[in-house]
Amino acid sequence: MIAMQEHKNFWDKNAGRYDRFMRKDRAAYDEMYELIRPVVRHKTVLELATGTGLIAKHIVNAAAHIEATDASAEMIAEAKRDNRSAKLHFSVQDMFRLPYAEASFDVVIVSNALHIVPQPEKALAEIRRVLKNDGVLIAPTFTHAGNSFSGKVRAFFMRMAG
Repeated sequence: MIAMQEHKNFWDKNAGRYDRFMRKDRAAYDEMYELIRPVVRHKTVLELATGTGLIAKHIVNAAAHIEATDASAEMIAEAKRDNRSAKLHFSVQDMFRLPYAEASFDVVIVSNALHIVPQPEKALAEIRRVLKNDGVLIAPTFTHAGNSFSGKVRAFFMRMAG
């Protein structure tokens, strides 16, 4: 539990700096939004570990509704500041104990988080619970290795599509 609390404190402290830090990956993110939009079109979406809500804000126009959550209250406060969409709702949630009914989302997005949470299998079980049977999990994880980002994103979506 202490490790989780320290983790939360780190994100709370760095919420204001997060978007500036993310800017260096802007081209990669723009490409990712383009790939995600058709998947979420007219769908009910849950985003876990939303941070300052960058992904949610960039895809909300395509979606029917997005619940965007994070464990960090500071991140959520930052996300809410410039949210102009009635279809996008931000809240502080624990991804291991989500307050949503079973099979309530068409799409779940969790970007750059599953590899750093203490019990990814527990988070995945909870994702499975709230995801509809024919639902889609989008879980991009950026590694800064030599291979191109776009190639990785395409490979990820190909795997996702089966």
